[in-house]
Amino acid sequence: MAETTQAPQAAEQPEDPRPDHAPMASSDVRSTTAEPASRDGKPDKRETESLLRRFVGSTPFLIIVALFVAILVKTFVIQAFYIPSESMVPTLEVGDRVFVSKFMFDGSDVARGDVIVFENPNPSEVPDRGVVDGFLHWLGEGIGFAQPENEDFIKRVIALPGETIEIHDHTVFIDGRPLAEPYLTKAAKQSMADFPPHTVPPDQLFVMGDNRGNSADSRFGLGTVPFDKVIGKAFVIIWPPSQIGGLG
Repeated sequence: MAETTQAPQAAEQPEDPRPDHAPMASSDVRSTTAEPASRDGKPDKRETESLLRRFVGSTPFLIIVALFVAILVKTFVIQAFYIPSESMVPTLEVGDRVFVSKFMFDGSDVARGDVIVFENPNPSEVPDRGVVDGFLHWLGEGIGFAQPENEDFIKRVIALPGETIEIHDHTVFIDGRPLAEPYLTKAAKQSMADFPPHTVPPDQLFVMGDNRGNSADSRFGLGTVPFDKVIGKAFVIIWPPSQIGGLG
């Protein structure tokens, strides 16, 4: 009897899980790190947040924040002022720089003897710059690139609202009592001319420079200073290094 051999069976192939055994297209392979595009073609939320984070950490953003903080500090907290004249010699020399405190400041907070910075009580008319130009000028003042429309002054408070001041015999009298002024030099005292009795109006201050023979102050054309013109109190000299110290 002839021998027969059974034909070997083909190995079973795993079933392709894809429908209809479709070949895998290259488009079926996608990097897991790619950002999915939004359906409307615009950047999705994650991409927008990523761009925002990169901008917040960028140099332009930090510069904008620094300028904004500097303007806020200058406007509401503290400001540096340059001394341009000899009116406060020897307390302040030409070229000195002082810090002026504005924090929670009201003109009524001042006391006799304080050194204050104030706006010109008799300002000249300023040009109409318009909204945009006016804002740019204000911004320039805030960062120190533009000069104020009117000059600021620095003087010492001598008489307060309701007090009567007069000068004779090279001495200042407040309500008939001589005022001790240890900050004056002998030459400054001798240079004081007589000044008739003058009562300071409400909500105003009578100010004078320490260099009494060379100071445009309340004795002359400057007049008394309204509270709302006071910018702040000078409290420390910051330049030059040899003069650094507080102003009593």
